[in-house]
Amino acid sequence: MNEQLQTLEHAQQTAIDLAIQFGPRLLAALLILAAGYYVGRWVGRAADSMLVKLGLDATLRLLLVRMLRILVLGLFLIMALQNLGVQLLPLIAGLGVAGAGIALAMQGVLGNLAAGLTIIFTRPFKVGEYISIVDEEGMVEEIKLFNTVLSHPDRSRVVIPNRKIAGEILHNFGTLRQLDVVVGVAYDADIKRALAAIRDLLIAHPKILREPEPMIHVLALADFKVQIAIRPWTSVADFHTTSGEITQAVLETFHECGIPIPLPQREVRLLGAA
Repeated sequence: MNEQLQTLEHAQQTAIDLAIQFGPRLLAALLILAAGYYVGRWVGRAADSMLVKLGLDATLRLLLVRMLRILVLGLFLIMALQNLGVQLLPLIAGLGVAGAGIALAMQGVLGNLAAGLTIIFTRPFKVGEYISIVDEEGMVEEIKLFNTVLSHPDRSRVVIPNRKIAGEILHNFGTLRQLDVVVGVAYDADIKRALAAIRDLLIAHPKILREPEPMIHVLALADFKVQIAIRPWTSVADFHTTSGEITQAVLETFHECGIPIPLPQREVRLLGAA
């Protein structure tokens, strides 16, 4: 019983000695880390405000602010470890060896990270633009370090790993898209009147842009009709709805103006008697 009491007393005394020896250092280290957290937030807000005034892209601005916060917190972490008496050189060497193993195990993730940094700094597209790449298309909703998120008109979302984007052929429509509506009129119709009617309805349509100027021209002389191409510009958000609206408006306008829209025709001749 006496031996157990002595062991307990020894453990208590050891704990007290350690608390006296390392307690103040540990408290100081925690205070340094807390200060680093708040200093990092303050520096991040100040940098973000400055970058906003410079008109920097939102994605790049967010990346720079995060990197700056991590850098500030890392500096305070080093100060805290030094205050605890930790030898940094062996720790850095150990982290280097561990980092090499982690890098080998996470090649795909690091590839996405490298591609994400490439996209952010080269800026082949921006948030709000409509792009087509790797058999997918949509409006750019988010550009992250590891992936890019596209939104579709059907309100679905496509998440593409950044390594699938870097090095691929990219079609960037920007914030505008050109409609491609083709209508047909009869050969005996007044073509000039049909073109004028189309031009008037495009001018009156609220979703059609005045600049760039809409393109309206005769496209081809088909078997039983004259094909007219209607190629106005609209915003990406209005593209799909406007295409149907223009097609319907052309049909109604042609009916009101008496411009004939021909049906497919085939002439069959019977030669000789059966």
